[in-house]
Amino acid sequence: MSLISINNLTFSYDGNYSNIFENVSLNIDTDWKLGLIGRNGKGKTTFLKLLQGKYEHKGTISKNVEVDYFPFEVKNKNRMSIEIVYEIVPDVEDWKIIKELNLLNTNPEILYRNFNLLSGGEQVKILLVSLFLKENNFLLIDEPTNHLDVETKKNLIEYLKNKKSFILVSHDRNFLDNVVDHIIAINNTNIEIQQGDFSSWKENKDRQDNFELTQNQKLQRDINRLEISSKNSEKWSNDTEKSKSKKYNVETHIDRGFVGHKSAKMMKKAKVMEQRLEKEIEDKSKLLKNIDKNDSLKILPLENSRNPLVFVNKLSIKYDEKPIFAPVSFEVNNGDRIAIVGKNGVGKSSILNAILGKKIRYDGQLKVISDLKISYVSQSTDNLKGNLKNFTLENNIDESIFKAMLVKMGMSKDVFDTNIQDMSEGQKKKVLIAKSISEQANLYIWDEPLNYIDILTRIQIEEAILKYRPTIIFIEHDEAFIKSVATKVIYLESK
Repeated sequence: MSLISINNLTFSYDGNYSNIFENVSLNIDTDWKLGLIGRNGKGKTTFLKLLQGKYEHKGTISKNVEVDYFPFEVKNKNRMSIEIVYEIVPDVEDWKIIKELNLLNTNPEILYRNFNLLSGGEQVKILLVSLFLKENNFLLIDEPTNHLDVETKKNLIEYLKNKKSFILVSHDRNFLDNVVDHIIAINNTNIEIQQGDFSSWKENKDRQDNFELTQNQKLQRDINRLEISSKNSEKWSNDTEKSKSKKYNVETHIDRGFVGHKSAKMMKKAKVMEQRLEKEIEDKSKLLKNIDKNDSLKILPLENSRNPLVFVNKLSIKYDEKPIFAPVSFEVNNGDRIAIVGKNGVGKSSILNAILGKKIRYDGQLKVISDLKISYVSQSTDNLKGNLKNFTLENNIDESIFKAMLVKMGMSKDVFDTNIQDMSEGQKKKVLIAKSISEQANLYIWDEPLNYIDILTRIQIEEAILKYRPTIIFIEHDEAFIKSVATKVIYLESK
C-alpha cells in the first residue's frame, strides 16, 4: 500500500479569475478502486492532469508510485496492435498479454490486426490491458465507456472487478456500482472521498442535502423571529430612553430609576438577540453550498392524432448488398419510448438515419407518416461551431429557453461567450440536448445522447422524459437509463 497525499492544492488556469480547486487536501490509498464524479466542467480531467504533474499549482501532491493515464496517446495508429502494446510495456512476455485479453473475453487475434482498423471497444481493451501490465503503477482511467456497447461494458466490468489501484472517471452508474469501492466527488465548493459505490454516495448526498435544506428552513424561521424581537426590544428601549428626558410628572408617579434600569435591560436583550441573529446567519451561510440545484428540465412534445408514426416491417439494413442484422419489425406510436440496442457496428444508427429519410439501402418496409416533426440529436458533435447566439438563430430556437436549459444542466453562464468548438465534449452534448428539448416535435430521435454527459444531468434528462412523456427513439449504452426510460427495447442481432 502507498499513499498519494494532496495538501492545500490550489489551481486555476491562466487568465481565469476563479480557482478550479482551492485548498484541497486528500489522502488516496493506492490499493483503492476509486470512481471520480462531478458535473461537466468541474475539473475531473484537470484533477487527473494535476496528479500526473502536468500543471503548475500551489500546494503539494506527494506520491511514491508511477502514474499512468488512459487513454494512452497512440501517435501512429497504422501499426499492428501488438506493436502498440510493446510501445507501452517494453519487454512484456506475449503470454501475459494473451492472459489479460482472455480475462476480457477477447480473442487474442486482434493483436495482429492494424490498431486503426479495430473497433472503439477493441482499442479500449488493447490500451487498458497494456497499462495494467505495467505492474505497481497507479492508473488514471478517463471515461473508457463512451461509445461502448452493453456487452463490451460487461466485459470491462468483470475485468476491473479483479483489478485495483486506479481512479476511474465514468458517467455510467451501473459501471461505477460494479467496479469501484470509493468515490471521489468534486462538489461545488470541495472535493470529498467516501467509501462505497455511486449508489451509496448518492444516498448519502441526498440525505445530507435534505438535512441542510431542513436546517436552512429552520434557521430562516429563527432569523425572522429574532429580527422581529430584536427590532421590538430596540424600539421599546429607545422610546423609554426618550421618556427619561421628559419633565417629572407627580401625577404619573413614574420612577425614573426603574425606567432607566428597564431600558438598559431591554437594550442588553436586544444586543444578545443581535449576536444570536449574526450567529444564525453565519450558520445559514455554511449550508447549501454543495447542493446541486437539480432544476427540472422541460420538454414540450407535440401529439399527432395518427398512429403509428413510424411502421417498420422485416427491416434489414444492407452494406455492400449484404444485410448486417437479422430483420426487425416494430411500430412507433404516440408516447412510445423505444431503445435500440445491439453491438457496436451492427447498424443501430443506420435505422435512425433511414427514419430521418437519409439514403440508406435496406430490405423490408419502412413508413413514416407525412408532416412528422422530428427533433434529432446526432452522435457526433463535429459540426458544432460558432457561438450560442448564432446557433439559436441558425436552428430557429428560442435563445432564452435554450440557455435556461443549459444552466439547469449545470452549464456556467461564463461559457456562453465561448465558441462551441472550444467547449468540452460534455458541454457540446448538452448544447445538442438543450436544442432538442427546446424544440416542439412529434418524435425525438436521439443517437447516443449521453456520451460525456455527467451523471446528475443524465438523471435530470430521465426525470424530464418520464414527466413529459415525449415519443422518442434512442440509442444508448447506459443500462440504468434504458431501464428507467424505455417502454420498448429493440435488440439487433448480427447477421
